[in-house]
Amino acid sequence: MTPSLPIDKDRRRARGAASNAPGRFEPSRSADWDGWDMPEELPALRTEVGVEVPKSLITYNRSPDLPFDRSINPYRGCEHGCIYCFARPSHAYLGLSPGLDFETRLIARPAAPEVLARELGAKSYRVAPIAIGTNTDPYQPVERDMSITRGCLEVLAECDHPVAIVTKGTLVERDLDILAPMAERGLVRVGISLTTLDADLSRRMEPRAPTPARRLATIRRLSEAGVPVRVMTSPIVPGLTDHEVEALLAAGREAGASTASWIMLRLPREVSELWQEWLAENVPGKAARIMARLREMHGGKDYDARWGHRMRGEGIHAELIGKRFKAAAHRLGLDAPSPPLDCGRFRPPVRPGDQLSLF
Repeated sequence: MTPSLPIDKDRRRARGAASNAPGRFEPSRSADWDGWDMPEELPALRTEVGVEVPKSLITYNRSPDLPFDRSINPYRGCEHGCIYCFARPSHAYLGLSPGLDFETRLIARPAAPEVLARELGAKSYRVAPIAIGTNTDPYQPVERDMSITRGCLEVLAECDHPVAIVTKGTLVERDLDILAPMAERGLVRVGISLTTLDADLSRRMEPRAPTPARRLATIRRLSEAGVPVRVMTSPIVPGLTDHEVEALLAAGREAGASTASWIMLRLPREVSELWQEWLAENVPGKAARIMARLREMHGGKDYDARWGHRMRGEGIHAELIGKRFKAAAHRLGLDAPSPPLDCGRFRPPVRPGDQLSLF
C-alpha cells in the first residue's frame, strides 16, 4: 500500500483506520494545493452507499481452512470499521482504499435476493450450507434501511435451504421471525464475534460495532429463541487480547452459546500497515511486542497465507493460546461439534410461470 499521511482525527471520528492510502491496483493518491493561501476545514467523513447489480451472488471456495464451500455477501465494505478486518484488501478490487474507504464507501447489492433465487433454482445447483457474513458483516448499520440480508434469508427460508451466519450486528435479532422457525427445522446457526470484553478497547478497535455487552445480549436472545449460537473469539491478538480467552468463553457460555471457535489475528496485504498505524496511535507502548509475537507466529513475516497455517500461526505462543482455548472450551462444554445443518429439506424456489405454482 502506498504510504499515506494520517487523516485528522476530527474528520475520522468513530472510524477504525487512520489513513486512506490507495490499494495495490491504484498508482497513487495525493492532496494537491489549490493555490489559495487560506486554511480549509474539511468535513467529517460520512458513509456513502453505492449500488451494484450482481450477475451472480454465490461465491464458491475450495479452501481446506473453511468449513463451507459457498458464501454470499450482501454488501462490500463494512461500516463497523474493525481495524483488523481481513476483508479490507477486497476493496482494492473496486479501485477504493482498504483504509477509510472500506468503512465509508460501501457497496450494497439490493438485487441479491432475486439473484440468489435464480441461482438456487438452476437445474445444476446442488444444495450445501451457505455462509453469510464471511467477508463483510451482513448486519452492519446499512442493513437497517436496506434489508438485503433479510431478503436473502426470506429466499433461503422459503426453499428450506441451510444457512450459517457470522455477525457482530445486533440487528440479527430483528430477523428472529425467520431464524427461529428455520432453527426448528435444523436449517440455521449463528456465530457472534466477541473480540474483547473491554468496552473501551472495543470502541477503538471496532468503532461502530455493538459493545461487547450488547453482543452477549444478542447471544442470549438468539439462544432463548432456539437458534444455535457459536461464540467466536476472533481475532485473538497476542499481547493485547489473548489474556481474555477464558473470560470470553465463559461470558459466551453464560449468555447461551453452545459452541465456540477462535482465529488468530491475520494481517493480509494492506491490513498490516493499517493495523500498525492503529497500534502506534492507540497502544504505542505495546505495539512492538504485539508485532514481535505475530511475526514469531508467521516465520518472521507479518502474515503467512499458507493453508493450514494462516488461521492459527505456529510456534510456542500460538500453541499456548490454542491449548488454553481448548482447555477452557472443554471445561465449559463448548467443544462439541455443531450438529450438521439439514440439506434434505431443500426444494428449488418456485419461479414465475412454473406449472407447480398452480397447485
